[in-house]
Amino acid sequence: MNSRALRTKREQRTRSRIRAVSDRPRLAVFRSNRHLLLQLIDESARKTLAAVSDKELTGKKMKRMEKAKELGIMMAKKAGKLGISKVVFDRGGYAYHGSVKAAANGAREGGLQF
Repeated sequence: MNSRALRTKREQRTRSRIRAVSDRPRLAVFRSNRHLLLQLIDESARKTLAAVSDKELTGKKMKRMEKAKELGIMMAKKAGKLGISKVVFDRGGYAYHGSVKAAANGAREGGLQF
């Protein structure tokens, strides 16, 4: 199996556990080689409630970890405007370290509870 297939397998395993807690929206992380994207997804309606991307941080010179933390804070603010305070964190098959962990810590710092 190649690395992409392994990540997809981990992703499915993680999401199967998350779907059991369907009363809260899912905070999903997508990480590519260049960008980071956070989405707040309502599983029952299969609808994205809010999304932030590091493309929105134009004009600011930041390192990858700083961008991830800032995105987490931005997502927490958007969730607060929607009246959401509790979410389920979906790391999307990625290891919980680096920019994924920084985004989670930023969201917690912004007021979201996992």
